[in-house]
Amino acid sequence: MNQPTEPKRILVVEDEDNIAVALDYLMTREGYSQQRIATGAGAVELIRETRPDLVLLDVMLPEVSGYEICQNVRLDPALNGVKILMMTARGSAMERRKGLAMGADGFISKPFELKALRAEVRRILAGEPADDSPDASRAPGEARHA
Repeated sequence: MNQPTEPKRILVVEDEDNIAVALDYLMTREGYSQQRIATGAGAVELIRETRPDLVLLDVMLPEVSGYEICQNVRLDPALNGVKILMMTARGSAMERRKGLAMGADGFISKPFELKALRAEVRRILAGEPADDSPDASRAPGEARHA
């Protein structure tokens, strides 16, 4: 496997400390460079400043929702290369469709297994398309391979 010379940069937008700590541990262990912001208010500005390769974006945030952040990033042509993986405790098929319709590259339901999150992060960073089948969010712990 080829290791990139510079680690992929990930921005975690998550208000729950315990989840953010787990994501920090996993992303660091996977060899990614990561940073966190705990509220939605400054997220878009931080994305503009840092241009991360991937944003792990919680849907329910204080001040500004993940959906609004996703939409603002997608409306900014300068941020075209930024990938977004939305995360939510409300993992219904309707929420998933809404996130993907807003321009997210992936959608994962909390609580998620680390293996499933790792697979989604790798899929998105590799530029593979999302599995948008209606029941894709029913088994968040299972890898989605055809």
